Amino acid sequence: MKLRSVLLALLAVGAIGGTGALLYAWESSIDPIDPRSARATDTVMVRRGASLALLGDCATCHTATGGTPYAGGLAMPTPFGTIYSTNITPDPETGIGRWSEQAFVRALRSGVDREGRHLYPAFPYDHFTRVSDDDANALYAFLMSLDPVRSSAPPNGLPFPLNIRLTLAGWKLLFLHQERFVADPSKDAKWNRGKYLVDGLGHCGACHSPRNLMGAEEISASFQGGVAEGWRAYALGRSSPSPVPWDEAALTDYLAHGSHPMHGTAQGPMANVTDNLSQVDPADVSAMAYYLASLGKGEARTNAKILVPKGPGQLPQAAGVQVATPSLQSGPGGAIYGVVCASCHEGGRPLPLGGVGLALSTALADDTPANLINLVVRGIPASTDGSTHPIMPGFGDVLDDRQISDLANHLRTQFAGKTQWDGVAKAVADARANR
Repeated sequence: MKLRSVLLALLAVGAIGGTGALLYAWESSIDPIDPRSARATDTVMVRRGASLALLGDCATCHTATGGTPYAGGLAMPTPFGTIYSTNITPDPETGIGRWSEQAFVRALRSGVDREGRHLYPAFPYDHFTRVSDDDANALYAFLMSLDPVRSSAPPNGLPFPLNIRLTLAGWKLLFLHQERFVADPSKDAKWNRGKYLVDGLGHCGACHSPRNLMGAEEISASFQGGVAEGWRAYALGRSSPSPVPWDEAALTDYLAHGSHPMHGTAQGPMANVTDNLSQVDPADVSAMAYYLASLGKGEARTNAKILVPKGPGQLPQAAGVQVATPSLQSGPGGAIYGVVCASCHEGGRPLPLGGVGLALSTALADDTPANLINLVVRGIPASTDGSTHPIMPGFGDVLDDRQISDLANHLRTQFAGKTQWDGVAKAVADARANR
C-alpha cells in the first residue's frame, strides 16, 4: 500500500512537471495580416533596412544556390543534420507576407515563427535578440518591400527527437538570453556602435567562437575560433594566429574590401560577409573594425621568414617579420611546391597573378589545416568587381591526396616554422567532399 502511494505520487509529480514543460515550450500563434497592409511606404526606412540586411548577411543564408535572393531553400549542414533556410520574401503562402511586424520581431529575437513554432538556432536569434526596435522595424520594412517569391524549403533532415521543435524550448532555456544591447558608458560612441553590430546583426561570434556539444556558443571562449561550412573561422583579438597582428586599419580595409596584403583574401563564408560589408555605410564597417581591434593584438612571429618577390607585386615588409631570399626546399612536398607554387609565390609578378608571401599566411599558422587544404583544392577565384585580389588555380584535380598532404606539411614546416599538423589526410578528404 505504501509503495503504491509512492508510485502514485511520483506519477503525479511527473505529470505536473510534464505539463509545466509543455506550457513553457508552447508559444501562441500571431494572427495573420493582409499582405497589402504591410507594404512599406517609407523609402528611407526601407533603404536603412536594406543596409541592415547586408550587415546581417541575411541573403547569404536565405538564398539557395542559383535561387532568388531571400527566397530560402539553402541547405545548411550542421553536426545534427541538415537544416534548410526559409523564404523571407513577402509571399503570403510560402514566405512572410502574412506576418505582422510583431510576428517578425518575435522571430528575430526569440526564434518563434508566426504560427508559434520554435526556430532552430542555425538562425542566430541568440545574437539578433540584441537588435534595437528601430532596426528590427527597418529590417521588416525592407523585407516586406521585396517582390514576393513563391518558394517552399525542403523538409529539414534531422533525426528524432531533434525534429520535434518543442525540444528547442529546452535549448533556449539553457542558452538564449533575451537582452537588448546596452551601451557601455565607459566607452565612446564608435566602440559601442561597433560592439552592437558585431555582437548583434553581424553575429560574428556565431562563426568565430567554439560551440559545445549542444551546438551553443561557448560564451567563456568568445572569438576563440570556430568552424563554418568546412572552413576555419579564425580566432580574433589576442588569440588570432595571424603572423602579423591585426590593427584597426587592416581590419577596416579587410572588412570593406575582402583582402589585405598582410592578411590575405576572404574565402569561404567570409567572402560573402565582406562582399556584403563592401556595400554598407563605411562608418559602420569602421566601427566594427574599431571594436574588433579593441579585443587586443596577438604577438608577431618574429622568427618568420617571408619570401618576398622582387618587383612591382612585392608586399610591404611587416614589422617583426624577416625578409629572406627564396630557396627551393627538398623532399616530396618541396618538389611539388617548386613545380606548382614557386612560379607565382616567388616569380615577382604583381597581383592578381603574383602570389602573396606565404610566411604571412594565417592558414599556415593556424592550429588546423582546413583552410589551407580548401585553398589548395579549390583555389581562389578571380574578383568580380575588378579589384586586384589574388587569383589562384585549384589543384584538387591535379594533385592526389598524398601530394596535397605532402605539400601542406612542407608549407607548414618551412614557411610557418611549426610542426606538421595532425589530421591533414582527413582535411583533404573533407575538402574534396565539400567543394
